[in-house]
Amino acid sequence: MRNAHPGLPELDYVKPGSLEEASKFLAAHAGESRPFLGGTDCIVRIRDGAWKPKYLVDVKGLEGTTGISFDPAKGLTIGAAVPMNKVAAHPDVQKHYPLLVEACNWVASYQLRSRATIVGNVCNASPAGDTIGAAICLDGVLNVFGPDGYRKEPLTTFFFGPGKTALKPGDIATSIFFPLPPKESAGKYLKLGRNRLGDLAIVGVTAFAYKDASVASGYRFRIALASVGPTPIRPTAAEEILAKSIDESAVEAAAQAAMDSCTPIDDTRGTARYRKLMIRNLTRQAVSAVLAQLKK
Repeated sequence: MRNAHPGLPELDYVKPGSLEEASKFLAAHAGESRPFLGGTDCIVRIRDGAWKPKYLVDVKGLEGTTGISFDPAKGLTIGAAVPMNKVAAHPDVQKHYPLLVEACNWVASYQLRSRATIVGNVCNASPAGDTIGAAICLDGVLNVFGPDGYRKEPLTTFFFGPGKTALKPGDIATSIFFPLPPKESAGKYLKLGRNRLGDLAIVGVTAFAYKDASVASGYRFRIALASVGPTPIRPTAAEEILAKSIDESAVEAAAQAAMDSCTPIDDTRGTARYRKLMIRNLTRQAVSAVLAQLKK
């Protein structure tokens, strides 16, 4: 009989003094070591036996991981170890990136968000990650330190599958950068779960838009779908429809295109058919909510 309350197995806790030391250790122990930030997912997976690392490498507090900085000419940088509650409470994030605040506040409970981090949520690469859609729609770019030094990883090409990313052995995501959003922009994240707090998304839809006179509708949309494929999905066909028109029939067509773009699975939280239908409904709602904000 499976133990309903398993404990953590024995492992070695490693606290490097620098990014270089951490990267070298992770590279030298590839396959048997894990970087550790908030631990809200890592500890659970180790406890349940899904991950069996020999070493847990604490990268909190290393260079570039602990701060939030905003440059009004460039954008926002959030350190990898900054908890979601601190992000959501930051005045510059609230003013310029309200979509990111909304996404953070959908993650589990307040207590968990005091440990959970956006960078950890992104690097975990769960198709159901609540902040991933906002991070994609806001053109997020990870700053990564690895064996060859620093590099940037745009989120548009970062995800390969559940738990699989462009990160390589020895890589440490130190922070995430978001460029300054267009002045007249708005966003919305809608999540469907079995309960309001603490549950993974059955489906999730993030919609972000800004005024753009170069397209027929006057609005440029970015949409991201969660929990309906092995990676987050950008339904570009839906975005193209909304670039041409934003009338009721166009919004309905975009919602249908979003539904057609996804390939969900059946699992204990919902059937594939239910997920597809809910993607259509939530896309319609999210797009309508964004347009209402922009038209105020």
